[in-house]
Amino acid sequence: MYLSPFPYRAVRPVDVIRPAVAADSAVIRPAVAADSVVIRPITPADFPHVLRMNAAWEHYTSPLDARALERLHAEAVYHRIAECEGRPAAFLLAFAPGAAYESPNYRWFSARSADFCYIDRVVVDARYQRRGLGQALYEDVAAFAHERGIARLTCEVDAEPLNAVSDAFHARGGFVEVGTQWVADGTKRVSLRERMLAQRPGGGGR
Repeated sequence: MYLSPFPYRAVRPVDVIRPAVAADSAVIRPAVAADSVVIRPITPADFPHVLRMNAAWEHYTSPLDARALERLHAEAVYHRIAECEGRPAAFLLAFAPGAAYESPNYRWFSARSADFCYIDRVVVDARYQRRGLGQALYEDVAAFAHERGIARLTCEVDAEPLNAVSDAFHARGGFVEVGTQWVADGTKRVSLRERMLAQRPGGGGR
């Protein structure tokens, strides 16, 4: 999972918009913008923006073309975009167990649990860095998972070579290391991490 190498200023949790995506629920809550930031479900009309943002950082993320993005969008449990001042500024893509996704890091978690939401990538447009958008998307996906009784968020952080900003960001966010592995033909070691989520009263992980 990639976190762009810039610090974020936290946004107020009450400012985060959490509409359900169409595949998530039949109920769509109204979006209420605050501080000009809105988080909403991604639609195919947003794909050019997602591809543009991903391409700018694909030396950290994996490359995406239109066909691959269509497949990932169809498999994702969570795929939302953050708009700042009405313009696409960041996105987060996540998967639940059972997705047809060949990422070695996703497969690592899938082999060990049937109860997680795997954050594959979060990318912030360089023009909108330092506005808290990465933090806002993490808060939103955590609320999304919690509302569905999912027990944990999972992700990976580059350990060798170290992505120090991502490492610190995830440590502050309560993510702890649960394993490591070498990927990219043995050229990169990743730290596999999880953040346990509080369960709703009477609920439990799926």
